[in-house]
Amino acid sequence: MPTLIAAGEFKAKCLALLDEVHDNHMEIVITKRGKPVARLVPMKAAKPRSAFGWMKGTGEIIGDIFSTGEKWNCCEDV
Repeated sequence: MPTLIAAGEFKAKCLALLDEVHDNHMEIVITKRGKPVARLVPMKAAKPRSAFGWMKGTGEIIGDIFSTGEKWNCCEDV
């Protein structure tokens, strides 16, 4: 069951409540005039991203990938 706290009290104790939610993995519901308006929950640990494939789909091929765009005169008769 989450802890209920009035918005005014939350405002006065915000930093301490953030630490408490983080340390105790608890949930706090913030109320305004007795009605719930927000929920403070601990963050889930983010999975570390793999070094492989993180840029997949971000590249774009423009033009001929086998050509340098330069014309060579290597096979002309001298």
